[in-house]
Amino acid sequence: MIPFVDLRAQYDGLKPEIDAAIQGVIASSAFIRGNPLGAFETAFAERIGVRHAVGAASGTDALHLAVRALGIGPGDEVITVTNTWISTAFAAAYVGARPVLVDVDPVTLQMDPDALARAVTPRTRAVIPVHMFGHPAPMDEIMAICRPRGIRVIEDVAHAPLARLGGKPTGTFGDVACYSFYPSKNLGCYGDGGAVVTDDDALAAEIRLLADYGQSDHFVHRTVGYNSRLDTLQAAILLAKLPHLEAWNRRRRQNADCYRQRLAALPVKLPTESAGIEAVYHLFVIELDRRDACRDFLRERGIMAQIHYPTPIHMQPCFADLGYGHGSFPVAEAAAARILSLPMFPELTAAQVDAVGWALEAFFADRPRA
Repeated sequence: MIPFVDLRAQYDGLKPEIDAAIQGVIASSAFIRGNPLGAFETAFAERIGVRHAVGAASGTDALHLAVRALGIGPGDEVITVTNTWISTAFAAAYVGARPVLVDVDPVTLQMDPDALARAVTPRTRAVIPVHMFGHPAPMDEIMAICRPRGIRVIEDVAHAPLARLGGKPTGTFGDVACYSFYPSKNLGCYGDGGAVVTDDDALAAEIRLLADYGQSDHFVHRTVGYNSRLDTLQAAILLAKLPHLEAWNRRRRQNADCYRQRLAALPVKLPTESAGIEAVYHLFVIELDRRDACRDFLRERGIMAQIHYPTPIHMQPCFADLGYGHGSFPVAEAAAARILSLPMFPELTAAQVDAVGWALEAFFADRPRA
């Protein structure tokens, strides 16, 4: 079997470091706000290249905290893409704002700047670009639209830690950036976890306050906050993993190159990188006809391909009241019917990539066209 992500292989390679980190937390018994949390926040901020990082309980919470800290609320609009995980839109809905969705570029499947410009209204308070699949969104164009209008920019970097655009890391373009440390992410913990990063001192202080019950001092609650702290155990694991992130990202890029070479002759659309981009391939996403049949064919042969994401946000029942429908975002809808994520993780071997290639060749050779 070729798993979609092999978390055990990563643990086996880091076992002494991970075990020591976990045992250190258990020995200290400081399971909440222990020393590894501050150490990780400092190290993560330095690695990204910003002044502040605030740990959160999940990537979803990180987005929610960022939107709330920016003072966004009822009557406001927050623009994001329709082909992202639902949490990106939830962040706006949680504070009573209206998620406004836009279509994506047909080549990169990243936010379409022209669609963004058309969606801006006097009520637009923020834009959340999503660095989908590990490929940076077109941040220069997005910032050129938002900055002159005073629109705040929240980067969703869940898929793309340390991806680069023009040599500059994701997470350093907007006002604030949000990360997920879900176990399968490029930098993942052993449960849920997230972080918010920013260069804005006041914004960082507000996010930290909101994440810790709204406390300005012990037992003094300045505002209604949340219990959204990154726990010490997860912080210790992330601190042990962080020095390996760049090497893991390089390995993902190498695996992507192997896939491109192996699948070049097949009737699939392979991911491409825009000029000046260094993607980090959280996912390796191809497009093809008869996608569902291909996924089933691969899985029958032990290749755990997945779909990210089969139903765009505007077609989700929970957002029916936004007024969108089938055909509202044709590029994202067409892609959602064709995209397939192949196994991708740093420990993926050339032999495994070759096996995926053989299976895809067999699919196209053996299955009649529908």
